[in-house]
Amino acid sequence: QVQLVESGGGLVQTGGSLRLSCAASGSTFSRYVIDWYRQAPGKQRDWVASISSGGITVYADSVKGRFTISRDNAKNTVYLQMNMLKHEDTAVYYCKANLDGRAYWGQGTQVTVSS
Repeated sequence: QVQLVESGGGLVQTGGSLRLSCAASGSTFSRYVIDWYRQAPGKQRDWVASISSGGITVYADSVKGRFTISRDNAKNTVYLQMNMLKHEDTAVYYCKANLDGRAYWGQGTQVTVSS
């Protein structure tokens, strides 16, 4: 069982930056693929970015060039650095851990970008 706790959300103006953290329990964190998703009010949950156990990263087109996902296995933490934020980035952001066909979700952290 893996427990994930997101933090770092908040209110920021358009063009600003935030860094989200996803802290995980467990000793096998380094083996997990970690995803970030987001869900805006009334919309489906959308994939944002992923990082593999080896540090390979992929991004949704909507955030490419603005967001950076990274991981610190010594701290069991994955980060999502979000720059040049837009109003449409407003959502609850969730991290998800994936390993051997199992998936674990965090509780989410709210990001609000004021225009």
